[in-house]
Amino acid sequence: MFIHINAISVMTSSSSSQVITEYGKQNIFGRETKPQLVEDYTSYPEAAEKTNGRWAMIGMVSLLVSYFTTGQIIPGFV
Repeated sequence: MFIHINAISVMTSSSSSQVITEYGKQNIFGRETKPQLVEDYTSYPEAAEKTNGRWAMIGMVSLLVSYFTTGQIIPGFV
């Protein structure tokens, strides 16, 4: 089976495809791999944002604990 596309003939077969140029030369292309989508991928900014949020929550909890135990926001400063 031949398909003529702008001076390039494409010959298809069941196992492989060959492209024949207008000069009669064959161009045999390698098979392209399918793109893979990694579902559990986390980028650096996303991981940094999570870490920053966790440290902020630890700071808030320690601030509240120090306020309830000493009555001062920053213990030691009068």
